[in-house]
Amino acid sequence: MEKMEPQRRVYIFLPKKHRTALAKKYKLDHGLVIKDLSTNVNEGILQAYFRQWGSITTCTIKKSPQDSDSKSASALGYVSFSSEEEADTADWAGPHYIGGMEVEAKRVVSLKVNQNRALGKDLLNESAMFLCHINQ
Repeated sequence: MEKMEPQRRVYIFLPKKHRTALAKKYKLDHGLVIKDLSTNVNEGILQAYFRQWGSITTCTIKKSPQDSDSKSASALGYVSFSSEEEADTADWAGPHYIGGMEVEAKRVVSLKVNQNRALGKDLLNESAMFLCHINQ
């Protein structure tokens, strides 16, 4: 019997025309990956900030430990919106300042959770999260 590990979501950064093509085949969650967050920012603060551009369906933060080369730790956030238009509006509203710091927001899509499981291990690596970028 094969051991089942928790599956992680895959967040993909694509130009709009490629997101549209992907949406024809799969149901997508639309959101933003937020880089350079202060570790003092929590999900409530992040959700309150982005709520002005739409309905938030998911909001998570992953904190990285402070490394010896850096004086400060940082965090990575993900905010998912209920529609593509809301995610686009939030992206275009930048630059974003959260917790007194400018953060980098990248517009991403992710397959809906139930579709991720149906695709299997060949496409999704269960031990890593990927960000992909395709140039036009």
